Amino acid sequence: MAGSLNKVLLIGRLGQDPEIKQMVNGKSVARLSIATSNTWKDKNTGEKKEKTEWHRIVIFNEGLVKVVQQYVKKGAQVYIEGQLTTRKWRDEKSGTDKYSTEIVLQGFNSAFKILSSKNNQIENLQDDSSEKNSPSPEENTTPNDLDDEIPF
Repeated sequence: MAGSLNKVLLIGRLGQDPEIKQMVNGKSVARLSIATSNTWKDKNTGEKKEKTEWHRIVIFNEGLVKVVQQYVKKGAQVYIEGQLTTRKWRDEKSGTDKYSTEIVLQGFNSAFKILSSKNNQIENLQDDSSEKNSPSPEENTTPNDLDDEIPF
């Protein structure tokens, strides 16, 4: 395949408080369960219908894990950007292979934003250096604003 993209964007609500665990290497990992819902009106009955999907989120970034542990609780609405990953492991009890598909936030191509929480605080936490370092609108320059003495 010439080019590919593995990017997931979700806005949803946490179904339970985040689970924070220590890995073997001593670093922390956060696990979240986020619900997204679609609503529509049934054409036949006129009744309002809703379908909810649950998404497993895993955060490996230490800074984001600390913030999630401190500020995110069940019911909080969050925005996440991450990559879809499928893990395979062997269930020792049944001896069968098991699979789990998760959205992983790790590295520079992930973002996490708290859109609302129980105490209505708004947080904006990103792990995307290109967005962190992007200039504000008033700092944007046009080609005419560039200094002609740049040596290249």
